[in-house]
Amino acid sequence: MSSQDPGEFVIESQKFGIDDNGVILAVSDGMGGALAGEVASKMAVETICQKFLDDEPEKTIAPEELNQSLISKLYDATVYANHLIHHQGRTDAQFQGMGATFTGIGITPEAIDLIQVGDSRAYLVRNSQIYQVTKDQSLVQQLIDAGQIQPEEAETHTLKNVILQALGAQNEIFPVSARLLPQRNDVLLLCSDGLSNKIGGSDMQRIILDNFDQLQIAAAEMVKEANERGGEDNITLILVKLRGDTLPKPTGNEIKLELLNLGNIHDTAEQDTMEILK
Repeated sequence: MSSQDPGEFVIESQKFGIDDNGVILAVSDGMGGALAGEVASKMAVETICQKFLDDEPEKTIAPEELNQSLISKLYDATVYANHLIHHQGRTDAQFQGMGATFTGIGITPEAIDLIQVGDSRAYLVRNSQIYQVTKDQSLVQQLIDAGQIQPEEAETHTLKNVILQALGAQNEIFPVSARLLPQRNDVLLLCSDGLSNKIGGSDMQRIILDNFDQLQIAAAEMVKEANERGGEDNITLILVKLRGDTLPKPTGNEIKLELLNLGNIHDTAEQDTMEILK
């Protein structure tokens, strides 16, 4: 748990990084074989969190600069992690072909910033509704967007495991970055496809709302249900609740996701209205 003013961030889950300039949470799913995948995902999370925490640790950022600094540092750390993983895969034969997805969020009282590479997902539960914040960087999602297949066909598509980018897979990556405005009692879920391939949005919503004040139980219940439905893949998830009287109360069910222009992060590249998952 980390208390900040304004707002209190209640962390109830796995790995996270905290300093005076914000909170970072991250999920990474390895690929390239059991050993290589485990090493790649560990490198991704540890490199990004450590680089974030080590960058000018003695300097507390002014409030007006905090939001810009957090997303910029998170983006730079992700690109740096890609370089390290790619280099390791090229120079060590046992790790050839290693890679990892990465989805991370940086939280301040004024913003929830997101970085995504691959198909690990982020969801938001707000005002008793659930929304998928991220879009899979995968071939089947590309086919869905092009209208060539329906979303329900993705579950059984022969190419459902093909992702378009991952940390370490290429020398250059193009992380997606976006921003949400936090509201009181928001719950954020970050997870690997080991969970999202087995549990749909409505089940996630049910489990979280049934255990809204005990997210540890919600996390355990999701893992249990995913394993009961097959559980062939590793399951990684993080649940975090944002609370504090200074955070605004949620109003309505329309949520705007600001897709950030990496050239100038205060310029809005695009606005996307997230739909409630059924």
